Amino acid sequence: MIATRVARDFPVVCVGGSAGGLDAYIRLLRHLPADMGVAVVIVNHVRHVATRLHEILPSHTAMPVDLIREGLLIRPNHVYIIPAQRDLHVLDGEFRLKPISKPRGWPDVITVFLRSLTEYWDGKLIAVIVSGFDGDGAAALRGIKEVGGITIAQKPETAGQPDMPDSAIASGYVDLILPPEEIAREIARIAHQDRQTPGKK
Repeated sequence: MIATRVARDFPVVCVGGSAGGLDAYIRLLRHLPADMGVAVVIVNHVRHVATRLHEILPSHTAMPVDLIREGLLIRPNHVYIIPAQRDLHVLDGEFRLKPISKPRGWPDVITVFLRSLTEYWDGKLIAVIVSGFDGDGAAALRGIKEVGGITIAQKPETAGQPDMPDSAIASGYVDLILPPEEIAREIARIAHQDRQTPGKK
């Protein structure tokens, strides 16, 4: 039981994006230390095309990059990629996949995952919204803030498609607005601070 609690005590960074997101993911990962002690989960809301991010991104980070499968244990210093056409949840320190709950229109997979984290993850939460169409993720930012998490939006003028960062900012629940390289530095700073803080949840 103690091992399970410890395994769920490290920070999780959810990076949500879609159109134009690849550029942001690469710029972010290139500047993230590989030994921060956090898990990075990239939630890219593609609708019908199978993702290739787990094939593209390993050349831009020293962290292992895994395509998420049902029951995969969440570990620090790893990058995880959501598969297409699935909603992503967490439970008991593992990823859980479900059929996509919004098959028509713009997906809300980022919102679904962020809400699951607020309910079932014990460690620090960092929500990052980068380039993409529509406003997926914005509706969950208030919940991230309510559990003491940090919310970050990509600076819209640095995004290929600024809709998602704009929607996040418009929610009123974004702490920081930064280009991807500075987002990486901020994540590293938060992770270091989290390690140094006694009595963290």
